[in-house]
Amino acid sequence: MRASSNPEVTRLAHAVLQPGFVGTTAPDWVRRGIGEGLESVVLFGRNIVDGEQVAALTARLRAENSDLVIAIDEEAGDVTRIEALSGATRPGNLALGTVDDVALTERVAHDVGRELHAAGVSLNYAPSADVNSNALNPVIGVRSFGARTDVVSRHTAAWIRGLQSAGVAACAKHFPGHGDTAVDSHHGLPKVAAGAEEIARAALPPFIAAMEAGVRAVMTAHLLVPAYDPVLPATLSRRILVDLLREELGFTGLVVTDAIEMGAVADRYGIGGATVKALSAGADAVCVGGENAGQDVTEGLVDAVVRAVDQGELTEERLTEAAARVRRFAAWSGERARAVRPDDTRSDIGLAAARRAIRVRRRPGAPDVLPVSRDVHVAEFSPAMSLAVDGHTPWGLAAPLRGLRPTTTSVRLTEVDVDHAGLALEHQVLAPATGRVLIVVVRDAARHRWVSDAVASLLRRRPDAVVVEMGFPPGGGNDPADLVTFGATRVSGIAAAEVVTGSLATSPMVGSV
Repeated sequence: MRASSNPEVTRLAHAVLQPGFVGTTAPDWVRRGIGEGLESVVLFGRNIVDGEQVAALTARLRAENSDLVIAIDEEAGDVTRIEALSGATRPGNLALGTVDDVALTERVAHDVGRELHAAGVSLNYAPSADVNSNALNPVIGVRSFGARTDVVSRHTAAWIRGLQSAGVAACAKHFPGHGDTAVDSHHGLPKVAAGAEEIARAALPPFIAAMEAGVRAVMTAHLLVPAYDPVLPATLSRRILVDLLREELGFTGLVVTDAIEMGAVADRYGIGGATVKALSAGADAVCVGGENAGQDVTEGLVDAVVRAVDQGELTEERLTEAAARVRRFAAWSGERARAVRPDDTRSDIGLAAARRAIRVRRRPGAPDVLPVSRDVHVAEFSPAMSLAVDGHTPWGLAAPLRGLRPTTTSVRLTEVDVDHAGLALEHQVLAPATGRVLIVVVRDAARHRWVSDAVASLLRRRPDAVVVEMGFPPGGGNDPADLVTFGATRVSGIAAAEVVTGSLATSPMVGSV
């Protein structure tokens, strides 16, 4: 590791990083790093087995620093880390926005916070305050409370109140709004084409609502917003982080970057270069480690920051300001966490919320077959998901249906399986569904041509099939969905299975895989 002529600079460089790591126990290098100035770490699904294990992990980390910020990306819904192995027991934002009951949203968020607090987490990178005005958005979708600014604003505020009432700090993301985009920033650089007036009207109000609700952290978006800065992505733009967020909107809390190794910034500037540019632009903390985790990555970023100060690319004053803001946030979040008594009470609020979100809207002319009276064959079409979603997290309708109706048969198909000759549809979907009710389960069908084509082909052969959309429904006359869950969580699958069978599940664990 590069040593600065001023040891304090090296310590400051540690303070502004929020690194992830591999493993379910605290690595020696992380514990040493805390001693060298790390004020934060981030947990991902790979670090989690169960609540008891996470609590032991966080306790070991806090033995090095009682105010250590331990962060996680736990949106509930499709983006879950704490329940990545089992599937989420709470619906996500789109389901909550669809119900549009702010008291329910606050209760669900409090339940998330209760579980995180018991596990020792002090900062949650949630909620998404993005207004998903583009139905084909490849990275936000069901992570948003909806396509209306007013709905997203009031539920963003409610989610923050609920989470923080449980002793866990919230973080509104992805500033200045990732909802009106068509590129996944994990892989490329999205561009927001709207003008400043439109952004102020449609995208910024949820962030203002978040600040009014008491949020102390805002996460930046890796996207280009020419209305404010035609050259630099928001994460690297002083015009957006300082002129807009701090000076115009008056935010005084912690500004943390989205994962700095994401393609939108790292492909252009490298991880080290993007880190330095983000800090120089006004970011206070740099999240890293979703894809690039380990001692070498963290030490490489410390080196990059120290080198930038030594060479005048980053001022020591700006680094000192960022580290001070991280430490103030750590002290505040640590005190807040200690002030709340741990609560390990289990709640079924997630299943209740998922039930309320279900919408049934049978296609004109299609026979009414719900609830079903015959055996069922389920065909689930599984598209490639954004890296924000853990690809190993269980989802779907087949498993919970088998929990309520054991005779259910099923198949899950990917794009590779669905060949142009239609053999997979014929032999794995239509033939096994003979004499059964066919249920076709999709996830963001409108964004995946191969899925929408497969559904159209099946409906020509089986117009009596039931189509279940577990992603973001496009709406309009071309939407074939009969039943919409507004998310692919385990509880959303259970709620849908209840509608299909006319039976109530006795537990959110029904049909778990």
